[in-house]
Amino acid sequence: MVKQKIPLAMVSSGKVVTVAEIRAGRGLLRRLADMGLTLGTTLKVINNPMTGPIIAEVRGSRLALGYGIAQKIMVEI
Repeated sequence: MVKQKIPLAMVSSGKVVTVAEIRAGRGLLRRLADMGLTLGTTLKVINNPMTGPIIAEVRGSRLALGYGIAQKIMVEI
């Protein structure tokens, strides 16, 4: 089965996904790594209104990610 990669911003609430790629510069990569978001990390989308910040649970902590940043995080469903 081939896993599909889509932006985190397109994932529905309640889904569990794995980070496959981050399309960002060094600064954002470091910032996301400091929050625990690295390649291979599993996260659960708690709330995604599809227009504003996305709430995700990563390693037991909840993060709020702006829509633009969530567009740069590619996940496997």
